[in-house]
Amino acid sequence: QLLFYFWTLLFKDISQFYFPYAQTEFKRVAEENVTLPCHHRLGLLEQGSLDIEWLLHISETVQKAVITYSGGRVYDDLNEEQKGRVSFTSNFLAGDASLQIISLQSSDAGKYICKVKNAGQYEWARITLKVVEKPSKPKCWLEGELLEGKELSLQCRSASGTAPISYRWQRINEQERAEHLPPNSRVNISNPGQVVLKNLTQMSTGLYQCVATNEAGQESCAVQVTVQHAQNISMIAGGVCGVVVGLSLLFLVVRLTIRRKEKKRYEEEETPNEIREDAEAPKAHLVKPSSSSSGSRSSRSGSSSTRSTANSASRSQRTLSTEATPHLTPPQYSHRQLERKETEPKRVDYNNLMKMGATPVMVPAQSRAFQTV
Repeated sequence: QLLFYFWTLLFKDISQFYFPYAQTEFKRVAEENVTLPCHHRLGLLEQGSLDIEWLLHISETVQKAVITYSGGRVYDDLNEEQKGRVSFTSNFLAGDASLQIISLQSSDAGKYICKVKNAGQYEWARITLKVVEKPSKPKCWLEGELLEGKELSLQCRSASGTAPISYRWQRINEQERAEHLPPNSRVNISNPGQVVLKNLTQMSTGLYQCVATNEAGQESCAVQVTVQHAQNISMIAGGVCGVVVGLSLLFLVVRLTIRRKEKKRYEEEETPNEIREDAEAPKAHLVKPSSSSSGSRSSRSGSSSTRSTANSASRSQRTLSTEATPHLTPPQYSHRQLERKETEPKRVDYNNLMKMGATPVMVPAQSRAFQTV
């Protein structure tokens, strides 16, 4: 076994001498794990001076440190994008400095260089890593009218994924098996994600599936196509219009009913507020002043009686007139008009007084024996 071990080390020396820049290529799918190999024999020399470094070349002038070992310590948090996802796979001091990357991302792709240094000697390895990403779940949609005789376009597209991405449309039958597209379908050569169904018929109805594929994998989506008669569309539109008109009429009837009830309630509340003038006119009272003579008292009393009788007759006529036509004028307006008339001086017709049996009396202008209150 010891002899076999020395032959292995010798073969490594020869391979490193003749192929110092040999490159290896790895291709992995995103979200998978990968191990990049790097073997050396410098760990047997001096343990304290051993240095291991993994670098990622982004371009000819830009590179990032991925993980290093120096001074007896491992540094695996040098790259923020790969922090927590990189590590040494085995005992790197014994000669295996391979790099493990978990949960691969598209940003992990590039050229990796493994450098090992110890006691003035160098060993390295170069590896190219390609990360392919399968297509994202595509989006399916329809463009056109779902009517007999019309033209319909089926569209399918993935938002992300490693190019090239190919698209394939197929119809799914009732047994959930894929079958060929109808004879009236045409695939757009410039845009494989588009299929045109011409002259739609009832045979075009069904479930259509689009499959997006690349070297990393595939994803799919589906869309339902239901072709309708033009007559059915007219009937549906007519039914919708009828329902809308019916609801509008019902709303109008309810609205009018509510307004009528409110108007009736308002009239019932306003009727008791009407004022009727049914009260009797106030009676006149005589006041005897101390400076008046007894002869003038009888004359003024006769005149006061005559005026009181005339006022009573005039008020009775107004009361009868008001009761006969209570709704010809608004209540407030009638009430104010009656008060205005009562405050004005009354003119008594002589003939009316004679018919009522009044006795004429001569009253001197200077005599003011009695006053009416």
